[in-house]
Amino acid sequence: MRYLSTRGHADRKQFCEILLEGLAPDGGLYLPENYPQLDIAGLTRLREIWQSQGYAGLAFEILSLYIDDIPRDDLQALCRKTYTAEVFGTKEIVPLKPLQAPGQSQPDLYLEALSNGPTLAFKDMAMQLLGNLFEYELARRGEELNILGATSGDTGSAAEYAMRGKKGVRVFMTSPNGRMSPFQQAQMFSLLDKNIYNIAIDGVFDDCQDIVKAVSNDLAFKRRFKIGTVNSINWARLLAQVVYYFAGYFQATQNNDQKVSFTVPSGNFGNVCAGHVARMMGLPIDRLVVATNENDVLDEFFHTGIYHVRGATNTHETSSPSMDISKASNFERFVFDLLERDDTQTKAIFGEALSREGFFDLSGDPRFAKAANAYGFESGRSNHVDRLKTIQQVFSSYGMVIDPHTADGVKVAKEHLKAQVPMIVLETALPIKFASTVVEALGRQPERPAQFVGIESLPKRVQVMQADVDLIKAFITQHCQ
Repeated sequence: MRYLSTRGHADRKQFCEILLEGLAPDGGLYLPENYPQLDIAGLTRLREIWQSQGYAGLAFEILSLYIDDIPRDDLQALCRKTYTAEVFGTKEIVPLKPLQAPGQSQPDLYLEALSNGPTLAFKDMAMQLLGNLFEYELARRGEELNILGATSGDTGSAAEYAMRGKKGVRVFMTSPNGRMSPFQQAQMFSLLDKNIYNIAIDGVFDDCQDIVKAVSNDLAFKRRFKIGTVNSINWARLLAQVVYYFAGYFQATQNNDQKVSFTVPSGNFGNVCAGHVARMMGLPIDRLVVATNENDVLDEFFHTGIYHVRGATNTHETSSPSMDISKASNFERFVFDLLERDDTQTKAIFGEALSREGFFDLSGDPRFAKAANAYGFESGRSNHVDRLKTIQQVFSSYGMVIDPHTADGVKVAKEHLKAQVPMIVLETALPIKFASTVVEALGRQPERPAQFVGIESLPKRVQVMQADVDLIKAFITQHCQ
């Protein structure tokens, strides 16, 4: 399996090369030259593996379709080491929860529980594997890696918990100063491990993300300090997320003739892009529904064909803060496929038009219609009032407390239900991470796992900095001497 850049760079690389690299040299994102195809026999085999070997076995089979430069025994061992009941709380790893009212014979709406890992968010599903992959490959090469990341809330803590104490790895994690929940801040800033550095940026998430991309595009600096990334621009992160679409499908269906749909709360488009990859492989997905909050650039695109990035002053601070993103990095991967893998046009709109004009318009391109009729994308929007109402409805109807991002997903999912097609909402985080909104909705504190009691009062270590690429480079240089 070889990987190419969405912007047409001539290099073709293997998995372990791009694992440690992040962005391609031309600023594009890596994708496989082609998606492995699964026919009915292949899906049947994966269903049997899920039933007999569980999530770790399923992960190995799917990952091995994309990774041929790690020995199969080693890759299988890494999957078994990562996906355990001890780490993720249940033997299913991602159990499906029916939203089923009393007297209802067959649920049409499910939650896929992705938030039982160490940091209580879906990011753990990929980040735990990424930490083990990094440690394995760095040991094999005898090298070190400095990870530079950006987080709007959950990526940072998931990355830091996955990388803390890992040999040969330092983590420099940027986040928007004051824009995460107190619990999210405490999860990150209370980690005092010597290889973890938290940097709070005066700005919004998009400023943090722009810094990561700018440093990655400085090839001399990147090579000198061996800069890698754990954001979903890293293909390995996205690939790991593909697995739970298959796991959700196998739990919701009895045979491979059935279809399901997924609704995905989305800001950076990585989570739902993994669903696109699963669908391209042959997983019988009917609809992929993108749920946004008030920062609705993705919803606007799927309705109009216009992708219009908002500036920092027009990026709303909402009660689903992990989705307060107006520049969806992974969107380039989908648009590349939508444009029939035209790397010249992809480079023109993402590498030039967005930076120059702040938007691009595909409404007049006949290929735009394929987003819905060929790739199955739909979208919807939720706001603060919707979130509170949905949290209340889910609790009163099903006795379940959900976080505000998952509430965005449930609200939008209900608007896209289709008879005889189960709808699976991907759970984003446990509600304790956003306690104030849950209290506003329900008048009660959400359950707090024992290991996080009192986390907000722990000592914290964080550096507050301006949104300046040179300052970040100087900070990295200082701590890598």
